[in-house]
Amino acid sequence: MLRYIYADQLDQFPRLAHTMFRDRAVQFKDRLGWEVSVDHNGHERDEYDDMCPLYVIWELPDGTHGGSMRFLPTTGRTMVHDHFAHLTGGVHIESPLIWECTRFCISPRADDTRSCAAALVLGAGEVMRRFSLRHYIGVFDPRMARIYRLYGVSPDIIGQAGSGAGEICVGLWQMQDEAWAKTYARLGIEAATSDQWFKASLQTLNAKTPAQAETATGSDWCADIVSRHEHTQHPVF
Repeated sequence: MLRYIYADQLDQFPRLAHTMFRDRAVQFKDRLGWEVSVDHNGHERDEYDDMCPLYVIWELPDGTHGGSMRFLPTTGRTMVHDHFAHLTGGVHIESPLIWECTRFCISPRADDTRSCAAALVLGAGEVMRRFSLRHYIGVFDPRMARIYRLYGVSPDIIGQAGSGAGEICVGLWQMQDEAWAKTYARLGIEAATSDQWFKASLQTLNAKTPAQAETATGSDWCADIVSRHEHTQHPVF
C-alpha cells in the first residue's frame, strides 16, 4: 500500500523508515556511486531529510520499504536551488504550486519493480491533485527516462550537464491524464483504493476522525506541510 508520511512522523513507522534509508544507501551510494553520506546505521540521509519533507512510500506486505520519494515546497530551501542552480541558468524556481521531488528509490527487495515504480508515480499524482500543485521539479538520472515514459510522466528537461554515466538533468513534471489509467492497471487497483490509502494517511498523521479525513481538502494538507517546513530548524552548513 501507499503511505504519505511527514518526516516528523517517521518514528511511528520504525521498520518502514529504517529500511527506506538503508535502501537509499544501496541505490544511491552502492549502485549509482553518488557522493552521499551514510551513517553508522547504514542510512543515507541528507540535510533535506531534516526539513520535515513529505515522503510517499510504497510499503511491502511485510511492512518494509518497497520504494519512496521525498517532497518539499519550493518556497523553502531545495536541492535544485542549493546545489544545481547552474542547471537552471541561475534561475531560482520558487512557487507554492511547484514542489521539489527527490530521492526516487526502489528497494532491491521489491519483486516487481515496475509495479513499485507505478505506485510511486500514482502517489506523486495523488499529492499533486490533492495539494492543487502544477508541477514537480527535480534532479534526475537520465537512465530513469525509460520508467517515466512507461507511465506517461516524461519530464520537460530545463537543464542538463555531464555525459554518459555522469549526466544529470533537471526536469519539470506534470501528471498527465494517461498516467492515471496506466498506474491503476499496473497495480490492479481502482481509483477508490488509492483514495482510501491517501485518506488513511491523512487520518493517521493529523489525528483526524474518519469524518474529518473524508472532508479534508488538499489545501489543508498543503498548509500543514508548508507550516511544518517553515518552522523546522534548518541546520547550518
